[in-house]
Amino acid sequence: MSRECCGGDDTQPSPVASPRTLQGGESQVVDPGALAAPVPTSRWWRDRSILVPLGAGLLLALGYALEWSGAGAAAAVVLAASLLVGASTFVPGAVRRLARGRLGVGLLMTVAAVGAVLLGHVGEAAALAFLFSIAEALEDRAMDRAKAGLRSLLSLVPETATVSRLSGDEVVPVAEVRELDLLVVRAGERLATDGVVAQGRSSMDASAVTGESIPVEVAPGDAVAAGSINGSGTLLVEATASGTENSLTTIVRLVEQAHQRKGDRARVADRIARPLVPAVLVAAALVALGGAFTDDPGLWVERALVVLVAASPCALAIAVPVTVISAIGSASRFGVVITSGQAFERLGAVSVVAFDKTGTLTQNRPTVVEVATADGIDRDAVLEAAAALEARSTHPLASAVLAAHPAPPVVDDAHELAGQGLTGTVHGAAVRVGSPRWVDPGLLEERCARMEADGMTVVVVEVGGRPAGLLGIRDELRPEAAAAVAGLHAQGIETVMLTGDNPRTAAALARTVGIADVRAQQLPTDKAAAVDALGARGVTAMVGDGINDAPALATAGVGIAMGATGSAAAVESADVTFTGSDLRLIPQALAHARRGHVIMTQNIVLALLVVVVLVPLALTGTVALAGVVLVHELAEVLIIANGVRASRGRPALPGLPAADVPVPATALTR
Repeated sequence: MSRECCGGDDTQPSPVASPRTLQGGESQVVDPGALAAPVPTSRWWRDRSILVPLGAGLLLALGYALEWSGAGAAAAVVLAASLLVGASTFVPGAVRRLARGRLGVGLLMTVAAVGAVLLGHVGEAAALAFLFSIAEALEDRAMDRAKAGLRSLLSLVPETATVSRLSGDEVVPVAEVRELDLLVVRAGERLATDGVVAQGRSSMDASAVTGESIPVEVAPGDAVAAGSINGSGTLLVEATASGTENSLTTIVRLVEQAHQRKGDRARVADRIARPLVPAVLVAAALVALGGAFTDDPGLWVERALVVLVAASPCALAIAVPVTVISAIGSASRFGVVITSGQAFERLGAVSVVAFDKTGTLTQNRPTVVEVATADGIDRDAVLEAAAALEARSTHPLASAVLAAHPAPPVVDDAHELAGQGLTGTVHGAAVRVGSPRWVDPGLLEERCARMEADGMTVVVVEVGGRPAGLLGIRDELRPEAAAAVAGLHAQGIETVMLTGDNPRTAAALARTVGIADVRAQQLPTDKAAAVDALGARGVTAMVGDGINDAPALATAGVGIAMGATGSAAAVESADVTFTGSDLRLIPQALAHARRGHVIMTQNIVLALLVVVVLVPLALTGTVALAGVVLVHELAEVLIIANGVRASRGRPALPGLPAADVPVPATALTR
């Protein structure tokens, strides 16, 4: 049985450089300090991107108050100031995008505001600028938070590594580690880069790479990954990658690239605005030019400006944000934190959900689930002997044994052999506890093989030179996992399981929870690639909790992190975080988002309908500016009222049992 010391967790920011892919496609090694340093996420009252729109809103309210009180001149000045402050957040960007040949809602908002000002409606222009600027600021702030996940990933790499030289051991910065260097990794230390064990036996906690909760035994010739924690034995590891190009820096790069791709995706409003902007501009220009050949060109110029205001996306600007804010606020009250409007839009369109196994579908808490004994040996005697030795160990399996027998007797001459097991004397008898590879199970060999086939980690207990019994340890399934999967299937959503575990164990777990599509032995890069491929079926959500899940969470259309038990890297790489651990929140959150998605679509249709109806009426002069403004305001009230409906609590889904209803678990390991 492999052993691992729980100490030595180095969580300092790493100085190792990480490759960053630029827009042109070339790769560049960047300063790791820049990646590991905290991403600015100041409080909103210190964030200029939030304060500027809020300032525009306060000026707008003051301007309207002055206007209602009869102070017309002062109101005009204040409203103009509100317009300038609000417009400063999006007009420069719209101009820059236009210079690159790109159109969007920002340009249409700019043109509409200018048209309103030319017609003397400064207050309408200021309101337009405020609504749009605050919506943009909130989304931009949410996207900035996602970048913070890189810090947690890089913190897994130590700052220095011990390299064995002919002149003796030398401590060097990780960035100076080269392939084929011999690294000395002592008990409790993290491995600086990927390598192969050249000398020594121990156990490695490789959860950062594989996600498996129980450390694995390693010996000469075994591959080990960067960021893994060494157990109780000293290892000599030959580096197979440099300190700047290993599995962890690859994870960082994948997360960063995925966030960049998401940042470049146009929002729903932008996609709608692309054809709308040029159509409106062309229509207004044609009206103005056509009027030049009439007896009253001024009338047609004014009518062209009315067309611009009629096509103003005021209602469109709030159609999505009001729904998103209502739905996100409601979701947060039942434990679902959605980081951005984009994430909400995608969450409502999810058609495939991919699950990590360890810590997501399972409890990530090894437990003794079966005890097998030799003839004439009492079950409690086997547990007592094992617990006596395990009480001297820091290995994660020790806690499982001690939980099964919390009051062990005193042991004499206890010794822990790195990567093998424990020896000692209990009640005067020599006892050994370890893996079947070290302690021969003897006549219990067939039972041992069956327990391993059922997905258990087997511990052999030998008393007085004879195998006395076997302990089967595994990570149990969450009791609500099967109900959560059933809830997804009831909504017509496909499910997939991605795990670093072996195919036999993965398949057994998947059968229990009702998942047909299983991908086993998946490294972080494999999970990210699988999620990317699943995107061809539709919007894919990835549910995970470990650092090794970060690339897949970032690559997925929607990354969902189990925040109560998840790593910081997983939480910060995700688009949606659950503050609890009940998996039944997943189908409920998706149903909530789907309802919000329907409401959002209704609002967009209504906003576009207003434009479609008003523009022809404005072209023909049927509706004057006052009528156009009135219709816009009424449409906004309807859209806000409809959007608020998205704030209803989580939907009640049929077929979801209470959280304490047990679900049988079979063939589960780590």
